[in-house]
Amino acid sequence: MRNAPCNETIIKEIKNLEQLVSQTPSLENCTLQNLNLTESTINWNEVEICNTTFLGCEMTIEMEIELRNKGAKVYGNFENLPYNPFRKSLYTWKELMKGFSSRKDNSHDLKIYNHFSTTRYNPNINEALAQRIHDHAIDDALRDLLAYDDKGMTKRKAVGIMGGHGIARTNPFFKKTAQLAKMLAETGYFVVSGGGPGIMEAANLGAYFAGRKTADLKDAFEILKVAPKYTDKGYIETAKQVLKKYPKGTENLAIPTWFYGHEPSNLFASHIAKYFSNSIREDTLLAISLYGIVFAPGSAGTTQEIFMDAAQNHYGTMGYYSPMAFLGKKRYTKETKIYELLEELSKGKKYNDLLTLSDSPKEIVKFIQNHPPLKC
Repeated sequence: MRNAPCNETIIKEIKNLEQLVSQTPSLENCTLQNLNLTESTINWNEVEICNTTFLGCEMTIEMEIELRNKGAKVYGNFENLPYNPFRKSLYTWKELMKGFSSRKDNSHDLKIYNHFSTTRYNPNINEALAQRIHDHAIDDALRDLLAYDDKGMTKRKAVGIMGGHGIARTNPFFKKTAQLAKMLAETGYFVVSGGGPGIMEAANLGAYFAGRKTADLKDAFEILKVAPKYTDKGYIETAKQVLKKYPKGTENLAIPTWFYGHEPSNLFASHIAKYFSNSIREDTLLAISLYGIVFAPGSAGTTQEIFMDAAQNHYGTMGYYSPMAFLGKKRYTKETKIYELLEELSKGKKYNDLLTLSDSPKEIVKFIQNHPPLKC
């Protein structure tokens, strides 16, 4: 028999059995995510079910019938997928790289990409739904990590760093970006990258080394230069050497996508929010970086991100105006003239004062410190 109607208020998320036990006997306005309910000793006949949702929970058929009869919304898991659409947390590089060896890449990451590649242009309805649910789960885990308030501001002061994926580890801007990220993290900012190689790896690397000596980061550069590009043999192995020599780095975030599956996992990111949808990933990457974005040299992808970020600032779509800092005067004045265009575009807008251009990581960090996000 169904329980009496209830009033929907704040939805409480339940992501482990301890939370579930403490919440019972009432599960009113609760959503249970990816739990193995066959391991619980709860008497479901005594549990109040009202506006209660079960997402990808393992249960017996008898349990499901009982819960549905009481009015629960039950969304079962998908079969034969190399990923869990209803996952409760972000990825780690160890999870994604499980199965990898220098002889052959049998990583979990590659298995997901290979599965995705078979239907990437025209997935069937079930596969498309599973991918969207997965990306929704990543959204949810990301909100938990950043700790949003009701006004759209995050507890973690996220600063994004964008730039070219093809920048070698020996490139001066790789080193400058890592130094900049290190300073940002040491100043209290939460560094975010697109999760790929090049400038993105440099951002996570620098943040990882926050609080360590400058000489330690320089030593990491020496180790990494053995395989300067992500296509070089030993690219992953040299990153692992750095992690082994310098364990327990500072927390930071990477937001990659399987759309660019040929790019290796970024091992210096402590949290990885990996998406199937590149458009959602791109928008999210920019939207969460409320304390500013640094644009190091890059190509078409970076240029796209610059104008996406400018549009968010221009119309105040995220509720805040955020700094846009450009690392590389030659790249953004003489070679592309992008900075001049943005200055013209932003005339009369509040974010005009939030633009800066420099070749100095120290100057950019100081600018971001002195220019916090402005409420729209």
